[in-house]
Amino acid sequence: MIKINIPGFGQINIEHVIFDYNGTIAKDGTLIKGVKQGIAQFSNQVKFHVITADTFGFVEKQLLGVDAVLTIIPKGDQDQKKLDYINTLGSAHTICVGNGANDRLMLKEACIGIAILGDEGLASSSLLVADLLVKDILDVFAFFQTPERLIASLRI
Repeated sequence: MIKINIPGFGQINIEHVIFDYNGTIAKDGTLIKGVKQGIAQFSNQVKFHVITADTFGFVEKQLLGVDAVLTIIPKGDQDQKKLDYINTLGSAHTICVGNGANDRLMLKEACIGIAILGDEGLASSSLLVADLLVKDILDVFAFFQTPERLIASLRI
């Protein structure tokens, strides 16, 4: 568990991190360099999850050897399926990271919703409900390394 006390935002005990796949931890279906290492570095503190519709069809191959629970969701109501997933884990202890319109509900429900504005873009509906916007997925791992960054951004 990673504990962060953010003034005005509250004490957060992070047990789970949910990543969307395409546009979040992958570009054009290929895992972004540094993600596997970031997950490995913090997997003894939090449980990582990847939830995706697997647009390119090779997410399982890309995540081979990565310490994360993979969930592939079918077409239709993907936003609701992602929300249901976070609710089974407990949203009060879960950070969600995504970029697509189908990520907006889980970003809003998470204890911290992080939107990624990467090479594949960011849906404005997800941006509007996220607590934080970052430019690179590796910034998320940097928050775990240096939690004061989250405090500086989210304190009220």
